[in-house]
Amino acid sequence: MKEPGSLAGRQVPAAVTDATLAVLAAAACLALPQAIPPDSVSLRQPDVWWLVLVLLCTLPLAVHRRAPLAGLLVMAVAAGTLQHLSYVPQLAGPEGTSIGPTYLAVATAVFLTAVRGSPRVTTFVAAVFIPLSALTEAFLAPAGHRLAALLTDAVLLLAAWALGRLSRARTAVRDEAMQRAAALEREQAANARAAVMQERARIARELHDIVAHNVSLMVVQTIAADRIQDRSPDKAHELHATVEQTGRDTVTELRRLLDVLRTEEDAEGAPSKEPPQPTIEALPALVDAVRATGLDVDYEVSGPEVALPAGYHLTVYRVVQEALTNTVKHAGATRARVRLLWEEEPGRLHVRVCDDGPGGTGQAPAGPPVAAEGSGHGLLGMRERIAATGGTLHTGDRPGGGYCVHAVLDLPEDDGIANEGEPARHGIHQRPAG
Repeated sequence: MKEPGSLAGRQVPAAVTDATLAVLAAAACLALPQAIPPDSVSLRQPDVWWLVLVLLCTLPLAVHRRAPLAGLLVMAVAAGTLQHLSYVPQLAGPEGTSIGPTYLAVATAVFLTAVRGSPRVTTFVAAVFIPLSALTEAFLAPAGHRLAALLTDAVLLLAAWALGRLSRARTAVRDEAMQRAAALEREQAANARAAVMQERARIARELHDIVAHNVSLMVVQTIAADRIQDRSPDKAHELHATVEQTGRDTVTELRRLLDVLRTEEDAEGAPSKEPPQPTIEALPALVDAVRATGLDVDYEVSGPEVALPAGYHLTVYRVVQEALTNTVKHAGATRARVRLLWEEEPGRLHVRVCDDGPGGTGQAPAGPPVAAEGSGHGLLGMRERIAATGGTLHTGDRPGGGYCVHAVLDLPEDDGIANEGEPARHGIHQRPAG
């Protein structure tokens, strides 16, 4: 178990900490004879054996992390021998209690063993080593001071052991908190990646809407230009110019959206560069572009308009765009009508796009431009957008001929907070729209 310390914000390896403790303990024990007054107690003069025992009582701290229990036993035996040979004062004697550096070195080893040792080792230290050490001190103490020596040694070592276990528990709590924080960070990163993927899927749908609509207009405009090339060269030239401009606009939109994808991939965490989305105010320009294909389109807005969130604007625009695109591509109609009806009570917005069928004959077509329950991505996109606002969608044949798309959006409350994130409150129905 690694337990680096901290020094000025840097992690200190455990080996350096142990070596420092060993050097400090050895220096304190070597300086002890000079710190004791010569006439206070009767002690043996330092000699070679004293030096050897002092080194054995302190230097094992330097390798304690590799062999905690063995180092503790060596230090305890050396400290007991120093006391038995009268090189150091008794722990408790006629002069009182004397807790010198040799006893503190043993207590430090007990603390480190409680921090680093396995549960079996720490239990052995508390249940066997500390009682034996206290009994040894009582045996070595002078008569009349044995109980004091026993209690002093037991309290000293038990306090060191308890502090070690407390430090270990705090370290475990800290490590667990760090692991939880790391797991939370990984979860947040995964959620962020999922959000990015969801946004890219939305952008892909936007690409489909743009390409499908504009390319359809370009095809129809090109066919119309070829048909009137001989009769009206000026009109054909105008249609060709419109095709060119539509193509340029399509490329511009594609570049904007692809730039968003590259930005999210290459600079994650940077602010979003979401391109501006079309709004209801852009519908007249859309109608004019469709008229250039030869389709006669009426555009009408009635009722008091209210402010809408950006998501509602985009939904209305895409519904009208997809409905007109399907009319141009599939219906063969000559006339279409786009109507926006704002209702105050209840707050609703009706979006209705109807055509008169092939050739404006008043005969119902054989079927809808794109089957409402088929695989067409256009109507599926409509469903998703309308459902996101909690509205309803009706598609189907008109009784007098032609085809209609009718979307009803519940307007948000006056506080302007959009309900785009709420589940759809209404189902999406398919039925003939009158």
